[in-house]
Amino acid sequence: MSAMRENEDNKNTGSFKKGSITRGLRAIMLCMVVLVAVSFFASAHFLVRREQRQTAGREAEAALNSLSESIYSDINRYREFSRLLMLDQGLRDYLWADAEDIDLGFTNTTRYSILSVLNVTTMVDSVIVFRNDGIFVNSSRDQYIIDHDRMDDPEWTREILEQMGGTVISINCNQAFTKAKGRPYVSVGRAVYDISTQEKLGILFLNISSIFLDRDITLLGSDDLMVMGEDGTVLAGNAALSDVLQGRDLSNTEITHLRKNGREGRFLYSYRRIDNTPLLVVRRTQIGSGFMMVETIWVILCLLLVYVIFAVVAGAYITGRVTGPVLQLASSMRKNKEKGRLDEITEEMPANEIGVLKDSYNGMVERINILHEKNLENEQIIRKAEMRVLHEQIKPHFLYNSLETIGSMAMESGAEDVHTALETLGSFYRNFLSKGDREIPLEREINIVKDYLSLQKLRYGDIIEDEYDIAPEALDCMIPKLILQPIVENSIYHGIRMKGERGLIVITARLEEWAELHIYIRDTGIGMEPEKIESVLDAVTNPETAEQVDHGGSFGLWGTIERIRRYCGTDDVVRIRSEVGEYTEIEFILPVKHKGFRG
Repeated sequence: MSAMRENEDNKNTGSFKKGSITRGLRAIMLCMVVLVAVSFFASAHFLVRREQRQTAGREAEAALNSLSESIYSDINRYREFSRLLMLDQGLRDYLWADAEDIDLGFTNTTRYSILSVLNVTTMVDSVIVFRNDGIFVNSSRDQYIIDHDRMDDPEWTREILEQMGGTVISINCNQAFTKAKGRPYVSVGRAVYDISTQEKLGILFLNISSIFLDRDITLLGSDDLMVMGEDGTVLAGNAALSDVLQGRDLSNTEITHLRKNGREGRFLYSYRRIDNTPLLVVRRTQIGSGFMMVETIWVILCLLLVYVIFAVVAGAYITGRVTGPVLQLASSMRKNKEKGRLDEITEEMPANEIGVLKDSYNGMVERINILHEKNLENEQIIRKAEMRVLHEQIKPHFLYNSLETIGSMAMESGAEDVHTALETLGSFYRNFLSKGDREIPLEREINIVKDYLSLQKLRYGDIIEDEYDIAPEALDCMIPKLILQPIVENSIYHGIRMKGERGLIVITARLEEWAELHIYIRDTGIGMEPEKIESVLDAVTNPETAEQVDHGGSFGLWGTIERIRRYCGTDDVVRIRSEVGEYTEIEFILPVKHKGFRG
């Protein structure tokens, strides 16, 4: 037996270890540390990547803004120079001349006049002037591919004419004149008007060599810059950057960023359009190659360290203030189990929920011990009451009187009545003993009363009458054995007999609300004085007065009430109503319990 108990304890201990709070908390703390570490490394990675992107963006924006300003400044300078060309007299004579006067000599004279003006500047590739009749002069001797369809299209000069003398920047004379050999150029176009009459004389294109863009890029010292037209024409810089911008909207003058990953690493492609021009500047910046703020890394590391310290401190606190005391509490409870008794825990506990748990356990132990002692006391009282009831009911004088009555009947009436009396007596004692049961159905208790009254009627004759009003649903309700017969006996000996006239005993039972069984025993005897009723009820709750009730001849009533009170676990089980000289009614209140019920 002890081996089985030891195996069971070992099994319980193993289960306890498997599901212990300490292990659970350690696992939680470990998971929390890992989660915090992973979270911070992920955050650090995110912050570093973001910082790298922002650094690359700032670097690209600085380069693009600087290149844009430089190109814009150069183009403005060439805009002003185009204004000087319009004032050249040779050019104006060419525009005013009649078509039949324009010959090779006139054309060369105009070209030389233009070149003389160009001597004061650099990077001008050529100047092309168109008359209103379509005749043009080109200051350059290079070969050009002329797109006549483009020149015949009104859209070719529409924007220039809308500017009313203002300049329009385009590429390759707005795509009408392209060099047969060499690089594209940037054109500053404007309409030429007569100063006096404001009559349009023609259109002038000042074509700037894209070499000036190379110079501006070289000043920034980067190989990852490019200048291109909005039509995709690469003018200067790294032409490979143009592939990234295919199919994109290039009209935005704000800086736009694109991130691309490749075999060489992560790159940020940034581009913007220069104001009032068709030119775009593009910059490629490798992400992560630039300087990153050291403060960001230090902040991340410090936060990680703070959280690790917090996790360690929290784990130590939980172990010292929660799991440790819980294990100590569980150990004390296990020792109580091994001792086989319930003792209070005396170990010191923290003044927190664990201390409250300890106090609650000690209070429960104290309550259980009190209830255990009270239960033993109740059991002793019930057994004592039952033994005294049995002792009272098996008094020899009752048996002798019954047998004397049966003997008299045998002499007067013959053997048949004797047989009936003996059967009644046997039925009474069979129901009375009830095979040792402490609870019997109400129906059997009523049969005991009926047999008892049948025997009493044999002795006292017509002095006793009995009536029964039992609800059918109450017949199978379980009640303590022998709670009605002692009351009926009291009604006969202390009520009806002492009144000296015919008496009636009425037993009523019914189920009422709150699942209560109410049983009424009413007799038309001499009744009870209020003081007597009070003494009986007081004896139920005050054991010191029980002996007085016993000597007063009301033990049957008091003992029955005491048994019912112990059976129900409450004092409120009886009502006594009486009027001296008229009646006495005893009402018992019991819980409804049917046969087979397990409370």
